[in-house]
Amino acid sequence: MTAPLTRDRFELTDWSHRLRETLKETAGSPVEETGDHVLNPDLGPYARWDGPPREAAVLIGILDRDDGPSVVLTQRTGHLKSHAGQVAFPGGKIDPVDNGPVAAALREADEEIGLTPTRVETLGNLAPYLTGSGYRVVPVVGVISGDAPFLPNPGEVEAVFEVPLGFLMDPANHQKLSREWQGRQRYFYAMPFGERHIWGVTAGIIRSLYETVYR
Repeated sequence: MTAPLTRDRFELTDWSHRLRETLKETAGSPVEETGDHVLNPDLGPYARWDGPPREAAVLIGILDRDDGPSVVLTQRTGHLKSHAGQVAFPGGKIDPVDNGPVAAALREADEEIGLTPTRVETLGNLAPYLTGSGYRVVPVVGVISGDAPFLPNPGEVEAVFEVPLGFLMDPANHQKLSREWQGRQRYFYAMPFGERHIWGVTAGIIRSLYETVYR
């Protein structure tokens, strides 16, 4: 059994190995889906969707920087039909041509931010994250190699930026907020970082990563 990770362990040179081992151990455990409904059990897993869940995948891409690992996130463009202007992981729907969630996450990252799949070493997947809008999202964790610049697709991505993994893995930065929705309070996580407002599904997936590595 790998020793439980602590925030200090992310500063070690072998952080990626420890993260890989942690994900490998959790892969052998029964899948416990997480999602928006964890904070809102009365709303159910798909609060705003009546049909079968739509399969999707995102990439939690981690870069090994001199001052510690960082996570790659995007700011979506303001003209999109859904989640315009929000912070998100690269990712999207799993297409029929994709060979599972890993292939979908890598394809979407290539299309959205110009990240070549060969630059990503995948470490494993988190438990599927169920969204109120009807998506069953598989977060794929991977280490990004090299220093090539990202090339955001202007049709989807306004900006690409990084957030220190240590910041995201500190529960002191995990705010639990709420808004009124259909006459009830709906709760969600938020992790403000400078001018970037990380919240909703993206923050929920980050919280899932935290709960996975600090189990």
